[in-house]
Amino acid sequence: MKIFNTVDKLINYGLYNKMINPLDVQFCLNRVLNVLSLEDYEGKFDGVDSYVKSEEPKEEISEILSEFLDYAIENKLIEDSITEKDIFDTEIMATITELPSVVNSKFNDLYKNSPLEATNYFYKLGLNSNYIRRDRIAKDKKWTVDTEYGVLDVTINLSKPEKDPKAIAAALKSKAAAYPKCQLCVENEGYKGRLNHPARGNHRIIRIDIDGEEWGFQYSPYVYYNEHCIVFNTKHVPMKIDESAFRKLFSFVSSFPHYFVGSNADLPIVGGSILTHEHFQGGHYEFAMERAEIVTPLKFNGFDDVSAGIVKWPMSVIRISSENSESLVNLAAKILDAWRGYTDEDAFIFAETDGTPHNTITPIARMRDGKYELDLVLRNNITTDEHPLGVYHPHEEYHHIKKENIGLIEVMGLAVLPARLKSELEIVASKIINGEDLRADEVTEKHADWVDDIKNRYDDINKENVNQIIEKETGIVFKKVLECAGVYKDTEEGKKAFLRFVDYCNK
Repeated sequence: MKIFNTVDKLINYGLYNKMINPLDVQFCLNRVLNVLSLEDYEGKFDGVDSYVKSEEPKEEISEILSEFLDYAIENKLIEDSITEKDIFDTEIMATITELPSVVNSKFNDLYKNSPLEATNYFYKLGLNSNYIRRDRIAKDKKWTVDTEYGVLDVTINLSKPEKDPKAIAAALKSKAAAYPKCQLCVENEGYKGRLNHPARGNHRIIRIDIDGEEWGFQYSPYVYYNEHCIVFNTKHVPMKIDESAFRKLFSFVSSFPHYFVGSNADLPIVGGSILTHEHFQGGHYEFAMERAEIVTPLKFNGFDDVSAGIVKWPMSVIRISSENSESLVNLAAKILDAWRGYTDEDAFIFAETDGTPHNTITPIARMRDGKYELDLVLRNNITTDEHPLGVYHPHEEYHHIKKENIGLIEVMGLAVLPARLKSELEIVASKIINGEDLRADEVTEKHADWVDDIKNRYDDINKENVNQIIEKETGIVFKKVLECAGVYKDTEEGKKAFLRFVDYCNK
């Protein structure tokens, strides 16, 4: 039967990528058969020796899994829906993904030699186990745009599966569940998944020490940038930006100096994250904000061993650096405490209104030239009648491109744009070339004012350059969205207001 050939290809894939120990071939084989509801086997690994040689796979893992899915649908093991297929092929991969104890042991052994070797191994495992779905990530659209703040990254991320109508309908009939508590909890490791919760059978977590506490280290299955990792408290506790959070960030970069790590803010609107579970995001990537230079040096009283300054960036960033991480923790805590209670009506900064707090910070830590460095991005989530989603939030004129919250990843200069834009921008480009009215189509109507402005600024838009122009202008919209989110604007008035806050900190 063809299915046994597919099983053999999977076992060979696991052996070749060192996911299966030769002594475990029979065990893994039987686990695969169990998922397929097969009671017999007629393949090449029947009666295997204790040592088995593997061959270089001729197909990508996504192609092998596609054969399993075809078999499962044909034999009515699953429905032909995105959610059920994701659960099924994840269970298939779980049969050849090593136990968490083995993965942690290998990671720790490699870490003794080099943190870089350890993360290289773990990231490669995430790819080989299909926890990070390479075939979907390859479909992401990515480009860059030059701005006065540096080169910004733009991505239309398509790797995160869209809501499946069949799964939505079925989920309405299913019983509400509180396990796992959220998608970050350790209970996700090995969890089969369900219609309203992603499959995590091939998911593995490295246990690490963060400032004396046990935390988990994993990669994001959607990988917005290179080695996009998530570091999270193994306890389900809410996010909070405070002195201990700064200390935890430095604890991580001390252990993994080749990674940056940062936290989303801890208030709605400016948080852009799962606020119910304490976690950070990091990775092996240099964002535009890291490359941005200090334009205004600052001095903070009592911190002579700290270099500081305001960063040339559309959002409001104070960068501090020192060889002494504890000095940075203490200064960051001082700046945060000052910002939490700071009001400057002339700059439309309010610490709170009607008892609701508005000020917080998005912090990002890294190592640079042997020193600890921390970027403190000032955030405020106040709303008004004119800006009901947030004053320091993407303004309505830019919602056709970006309406969602500006979280940590966007703060650093990478636009994560909604999947709808892939087709929408293609249609927009086509209508521009064909001279069609964007307002006559409900899909493109929201882009019409933007396109009118583009046409006024370009003398010649043709088939050869239209897509390039659209991408460039989309990136410029993202830059303006970041400027919306900046509490102090890049103007003389904004700079003066920013320095008033620094003076307040020193007083």
